[in-house]
Amino acid sequence: MTAPRHSSRLPSRDSLLTIAAGGLAACGFQPLGLWPLTLAAFAYLIHRLHVVKAWRQALLAGWLFGVGHFTVGNGWIATAFTYQAEMPTWLGWIAVFLLALYLAVFPALATWGGWWLANTRRAMLLPAFAAAWIVAEWLRSWVFTGFAWNPLGMVTLGGFDRPGLALAAQWTGTYALSGLVVVLAGWWLFALRAWRCGQKWASGAYALGPALLMILPLHGERLEGTLPFTLVQPDVRQDLLNDPANFENQFQKTAQLSLARKPGEKRLLLWPESGVPDFLREGYAQFWYDETTYAGDPVLARERLGRVTGSGGLLLTGSTDLAVEGRKVTGAWNVVTALDSSGTIRGSYAKAHLVPYGEYLPMRSVLEPLGLSRLVAGSLDFFAGPGPRTLDLGSYGKAGVQICYEIIFSGQVVDRTHRPDYLFNPSNDGWFGAWGPPQHLAQARMRAIEEGLPVLRATTTGISAVVDADGVVRQLVPQHRAGRIDGKVPPAHAPTLFARTGNMLALLWAVVLLFVALVASATRKR
Repeated sequence: MTAPRHSSRLPSRDSLLTIAAGGLAACGFQPLGLWPLTLAAFAYLIHRLHVVKAWRQALLAGWLFGVGHFTVGNGWIATAFTYQAEMPTWLGWIAVFLLALYLAVFPALATWGGWWLANTRRAMLLPAFAAAWIVAEWLRSWVFTGFAWNPLGMVTLGGFDRPGLALAAQWTGTYALSGLVVVLAGWWLFALRAWRCGQKWASGAYALGPALLMILPLHGERLEGTLPFTLVQPDVRQDLLNDPANFENQFQKTAQLSLARKPGEKRLLLWPESGVPDFLREGYAQFWYDETTYAGDPVLARERLGRVTGSGGLLLTGSTDLAVEGRKVTGAWNVVTALDSSGTIRGSYAKAHLVPYGEYLPMRSVLEPLGLSRLVAGSLDFFAGPGPRTLDLGSYGKAGVQICYEIIFSGQVVDRTHRPDYLFNPSNDGWFGAWGPPQHLAQARMRAIEEGLPVLRATTTGISAVVDADGVVRQLVPQHRAGRIDGKVPPAHAPTLFARTGNMLALLWAVVLLFVALVASATRKR
């Protein structure tokens, strides 16, 4: 008689439920904000870790959960393919799914790590899994340049007028906050088990605790700043943004929204990424200026920007600088350029975290002959800048700049040796679909809380916003609407604990959870 085979794989029904749970967990992110589904989904995942018998099963459970989680949460990426004429639209969803297959490796590492650390000591599982999840998210933020979009802690963020439990990020960091969400989900699992055992009082306490924490109306004191600003959202749609025939209309639309209310008033004028199609620096071949620049002259283009800015203003705008070797252009930098009213460049910042396939084509020599190209217009690859830096703009304050999705990288947005007064986050969210922009704004709010700094977001199509140092949205312009925001830059807080320590703080919380796991195991043995 042949001995029965024992498969290490989950039964198919459990596999499908695990994938579905991962998808439900993503519904806690913006724009839905259905955090109870996230807690319930993670409670199910923790249950799976309790019942599986082998490390391979734990690894597979996390990977299946991650596939569902990242396919739903990153679905907005598929919209980018609708703006690439050389690629079929349906390929966007294939790309989302393939990305999910890779990103699911990190939840798999977390489930495997949590299960392995606990092994037969079931009392250790919840804190061990929470610690492993913190480490896995931290790894996801930098491995292969990192893709830190939507860490689990984002579900703790409250409405625009309150940060909610996310306010704790100043003492934990976002990744440690993700570990706390795992713990809260475990409490819901305990609540269900207590209910089944007839312990209704205990069940109610386990269920109510996470719910109360998640809806806390926490907010700090509302303080007012002194530096005036004008922030502009021109609502230039993605299908027109890179069309040279629309460049002049684009400029005029943005300029009309930017006019000073009073002649000579002091103000910081903030334009989005891709705010200026002109090349503003000298030294390029005339061909490049003829294609994009007003009157074919960068000096005239800068002077025109100076007139829009006004005699009391300073402009921060997204633009492009070219890398030139001799007469040959070899690449470009995605930059923010600071110009005064005379059109003089007062400083610039080059984007460091570039978007693969958006700003450069990995392995271009291999992929380009196959017909693959970047998802946005242009054949030149962008080069990465040196990383976070602070622009000292004199009486206009010290500006930290993070272009577009750079703002999602926890602990990587501030030059800690030269702390800025505020963060400027220009972005082009026009190809982010319906879900991308609210998720992007949410992550900018989390950076404000972590660093104790206000964040000013100027985007092409929305959502543009002014976020104070507590993560509260003071003012905004919604998606697909042209508008401007006038006000005063909210003041910064003193450096938070996270601002002083960075992600070492989050990893320290992982160590604390492991210590709790050991204590729980030792207590259970007595």
